Amino acid sequence: MRIGVPKEAAANERRVALTPDVAGRLKKSGFEVMIERGAGTAAFFPDEAYAAAGATVSDRNSVLQSDIVLQVQAPLAAELPRYREGNALVAAFQPSGDLLRQLAQRKLTAFSLVLLPRITRAQPMDVLSSQATVAGYKAVLVAASAIGKLLPMLVTAAGTLSAARVLVLGAGVAGLQAIATARRLGAIVFAFDVRPAVKEQVQSLGASFLEMAIEEHAETAGGYAKELSEETHRKELAFLAGAVKDADIVIATAAIPGKKAPVL
Repeated sequence: MRIGVPKEAAANERRVALTPDVAGRLKKSGFEVMIERGAGTAAFFPDEAYAAAGATVSDRNSVLQSDIVLQVQAPLAAELPRYREGNALVAAFQPSGDLLRQLAQRKLTAFSLVLLPRITRAQPMDVLSSQATVAGYKAVLVAASAIGKLLPMLVTAAGTLSAARVLVLGAGVAGLQAIATARRLGAIVFAFDVRPAVKEQVQSLGASFLEMAIEEHAETAGGYAKELSEETHRKELAFLAGAVKDADIVIATAAIPGKKAPVL
């Protein structure tokens, strides 16, 4: 059985679905592994590393004809005819109606990793948490490079520089990582989440929790935030207006599984 890994076609996507070390493990397990030329270059995995692990470096058409295709994002609609009918696709994508119809028409069996349940047994395959951790960390670094001041308070012979104020919206995996990173860099951090249960986690990282009374139950059985009413959303915006105005950096990590993220 052949596992194929194409180069991601989405704009600005630098990730690759398979690293050389895992390619080697799959090879030892009896799979044939084929990767598209240059698929891992943007993620700092050269073709030579895959070849050394036993994978075959080939062209895109050959890769898409594999029995199992591994991707980060869903395939582009224009490329679906290049996939072999009846093969399997494993990717981290939101299974929208249009996409599912297109996959069904091509007779592809698709596995969406973002739908994995939040249970202990599934933790090694939890792509949402791993990617959210990186996103929260990197968001702070990007923001720190973009603003015109330093994050920590500095006392110098020339005077004192006040610490930057960072507001993090959403205290899930990405939000908590952003809070921790900003605090390590010396910023004053505030966080907001519709789930009161995360207050303790926010405070344990040294941040202040902005608490708003919400009458609706804001958390699903799986621990995720759920979509609230329009009226509650308007109250949220009014509540956050002052904090946003005073912040040097605002990092928005709030998300609702399967839906568009709330807009500030």
